[in-house]
Amino acid sequence: MIIEIDFQSDEAIYIQLRNQIVLGIATSAIREGDALPSVRQMADDIGINMHTVNKAYSVLRQEGFLQLDRRRGAVVALDIDKIRAMEELRGAMRVLLAEACCKNISGEEVHTMIDEILDDMKNGRT
Repeated sequence: MIIEIDFQSDEAIYIQLRNQIVLGIATSAIREGDALPSVRQMADDIGINMHTVNKAYSVLRQEGFLQLDRRRGAVVALDIDKIRAMEELRGAMRVLLAEACCKNISGEEVHTMIDEILDDMKNGRT
């Protein structure tokens, strides 16, 4: 999987890295049980500070996407509590849908977009 960081973005680099890894998991570019590169290796590969990678890995661990293993490092382990994940998703979607309503985007357009995004993820596209 290729990690793409936009150094000109207003979004924090650790969040971009977290999002890229989540997208990789969603599209099966990264699978459960896969070990991610070490913090040092990932930082060197992307050209960012090790603390930034460590923060992204910590967030992913807290969110239930990674487990830290002494021998293998950061390993993809999808043990997210579904109820908590659904509540977080509902909150995020509520804000996005409110923005869509303000911009006159219809429910049908939103449904079509969601279906397209899910289809892309099932087919390994981002």
